[in-house]
Amino acid sequence: MELHQYKGRLIIHTGSMFSGKTSSLEKDIKRFKIAGYNTIAFKPVVDSRYSKNEIVTHDLTYMNAILVEDIDEIIEYCDELKPDVIAIDEVQFLGGELKNIVNGINEFLKRGCTIIVAGLDMDYRGKPFEVIKELMPISDYLHKHHAVCAKCGVDAWVSHRKSDDMERIKLGASDEYEPLCRKCFLEEKNKMNNI
Repeated sequence: MELHQYKGRLIIHTGSMFSGKTSSLEKDIKRFKIAGYNTIAFKPVVDSRYSKNEIVTHDLTYMNAILVEDIDEIIEYCDELKPDVIAIDEVQFLGGELKNIVNGINEFLKRGCTIIVAGLDMDYRGKPFEVIKELMPISDYLHKHHAVCAKCGVDAWVSHRKSDDMERIKLGASDEYEPLCRKCFLEEKNKMNNI
């Protein structure tokens, strides 16, 4: 199986929580492994919800991953291990300056590496995560995934935080967040504003 068309390409899986972003990243990596490519997966050190050294989907499938603080650590590992394919899960949590992340990914693409990233496009307030916003226009393949709205059952648009905690980054799963469509999200937002 040849996957040469993906050489030096950026593949993005984005959308709300529970939309299958990480599952899609995992499927992509498995496909490249089957094709004989040297693959490596990373996840930000802040994401230890299910496991410290594995990428874990919400439906509990696992894939080995290296915990990193920032893009510089990814570059160090890749300079040593020389992968063909690099996966980064939860890219919105990657530490460091935004321009360094974008420059690092562009450098890998120039070298002919395939980059697969998965990450939230927006925070719980419906505001874009900057790194996804910057990577989208330079991507070769962009997949916007949708969960099912927890209120009405149509395609979800955002990950709504159930609590009134105002921190932008707060890790959690279905106990903390629910996927909502735009209409239901705006209704919830109006309820919170009227309390």
